[in-house]
Amino acid sequence: MSDERNEWDEPASGERMAKTTPASEASDAGPAAVSEAQARATLIRLAEEMLVERRRSRRWRLFFRLVKLVIWLAIFAGILWAVMRYDGDAGLVGPHVGVVEIDGVISDDSEASAERIIEGLDAAWSSSAQAVVLHINSPGGTPVQAQRIYAEVMRLREAGDKPIYAVIEDLGASGAYYVASAAERIYASPSSLVGSIGVIHAGFGLEGAIDMLGIERRVFTAGENKDMLDPFRPVTPQQQEFWQQVLDTTHRQFVDAVKAGRGDRLADDPELFSGLVWSGEQAMSLGLVDELESFDQVIRAQVGDATAYVDYTPKVDPLERVAQRLGVMAASFLGLELETSRSPLRYQLN
Repeated sequence: MSDERNEWDEPASGERMAKTTPASEASDAGPAAVSEAQARATLIRLAEEMLVERRRSRRWRLFFRLVKLVIWLAIFAGILWAVMRYDGDAGLVGPHVGVVEIDGVISDDSEASAERIIEGLDAAWSSSAQAVVLHINSPGGTPVQAQRIYAEVMRLREAGDKPIYAVIEDLGASGAYYVASAAERIYASPSSLVGSIGVIHAGFGLEGAIDMLGIERRVFTAGENKDMLDPFRPVTPQQQEFWQQVLDTTHRQFVDAVKAGRGDRLADDPELFSGLVWSGEQAMSLGLVDELESFDQVIRAQVGDATAYVDYTPKVDPLERVAQRLGVMAASFLGLELETSRSPLRYQLN
């Protein structure tokens, strides 16, 4: 009986071994596979967390770098603003000449506006400077701005407290010469361009162009001559005659001012007020210039040192200047025309 049970038990045991061995192997392999998957998932999660942390760290680094850059730019702008706003202190220097720069077009929206130039003149005049020099390099500008500066120079000149001179660099034409003629003496280099005593208004007649393109111009006015300077409308003979009278009147004001400032030093030449421009050497022979001397020579003659001068010209805020230029560039890019108060008449070399 026992033998039979053993014979039957052994196969049963073998079968049990055949059935249980794979199960035990699966149970033994299962935790290893699970642990490997868990390790892999953990590594992936850690890698993702490290990547996120690295990105976050990079963003913060960029942020702090940007903050530092803004701080440094603000510091630089502040220093530049302080330097540009510093007009010199006559109390810190010895004998010197007060200089006011007239550089570029003379107009109300430029650095050579009457407001800025007059402010500089008054500052130089009220300082301890031994003389005041208008340092001019300008093609001219609008009549009113030139007239305002001229009137202030004449007022200071008549006060007689100290001499006021004009020194022309490369260009002292039209409205710039209008201003210079108020000074007691005018200096220029032999090759400077001087003169252009005249008035100009320039425009275009485009009425034929819009007719060719089939464009209808719609302008509504109250007053038959209100659109007289519209480039898309023809100018009548009566309008042209009237506008010429305006030009002649403004030109006469220019001529009278130059004669009042220069007096009998002017030559009796019919071409003098024709709008021609001359070299400094020619201008001297015509009485438009007193002497052929450079800026350095004039300063040295006054105080014995060509570097002994203080610039009293009010400085323009550099940030404001950049903003203005960006505005003009943006308007130009968009095809817009900025509003301007400039006169259509010009004391300016074309």
